[in-house]
Amino acid sequence: MLSIKQITPWKTALFILMLLPMLLGLSYGLLYSFGVIGLLNTGFTTEHWSDVLLNFSFWKSLLFSFGIGLISVGISLLIALWMVVNWHRDLRRGKLSTLIYLPLAFPATVVGFFIFQSFSKAGFWSRFLYQIGIISDIEDFPSVVNDAYGIGIILASSFIITPFLSLILKGIFENEHVTKFQHIAKSLGASQRQVLMKITLPILLQKAKTSLLLFLIFVIGSYEIPLLLGRQNPKMITVAIVDKAQRFNLNDIPQAYAMAILYVLFLLFLFFGFQRLAKLKTKAYA
Repeated sequence: MLSIKQITPWKTALFILMLLPMLLGLSYGLLYSFGVIGLLNTGFTTEHWSDVLLNFSFWKSLLFSFGIGLISVGISLLIALWMVVNWHRDLRRGKLSTLIYLPLAFPATVVGFFIFQSFSKAGFWSRFLYQIGIISDIEDFPSVVNDAYGIGIILASSFIITPFLSLILKGIFENEHVTKFQHIAKSLGASQRQVLMKITLPILLQKAKTSLLLFLIFVIGSYEIPLLLGRQNPKMITVAIVDKAQRFNLNDIPQAYAMAILYVLFLLFLFFGFQRLAKLKTKAYA
């Protein structure tokens, strides 16, 4: 049996092995964006970074992606909380415990295609409402897919992450023995609303905060769904980066690398900023 002293070097080596490809990729992108390497680059320059930093479309895509992520995670969180608070017994057994796993079987591309076929102007619901006489023309159907507000992207993202979030919250609900705390609070005279606001929600949200942040990063970094359901303006940041990298103009590739590095820095700032805030909040309550 391995001792702790023997395991630690292996864990360090595994961590470095996992981190190394990412660091090599970032280093390559950084050198390419500064013109040090690359097909048409002629030497060190900050021109590509200036073009990206002064490009309004880049910041618009970044903020648009962040907003889509916040709304998608917010909707999923509300649905998952409602299900766990009201149906936590049914989620452990019965048909609901099986149905909750069903969306997990669909890849992101399939979900995006399903949303597109259901909610586009030529999709299922548009044709159905036309046949029953609720709309008189296909153009009367509201724009849900390829729209300016990313409604189709939000629908698809929420569909994907809600089951994951429900299972995480269900596990927290059971592991933290929330039911016992609820019974104690009620026996001391707390109302149903006080139990929900002072006991149930704080425990669930406190334990799930890191998972929520990871889901936010997942939605911001998704590519297939925005590609199918988004539009050219505004576009999600991942689509904007790939569009820039795959253009026929090779001079755009350094800008694509600069955008990718800024995107990674934004995610790191988001992750470590959130962790820092969480620690400060914990110290304040200590």
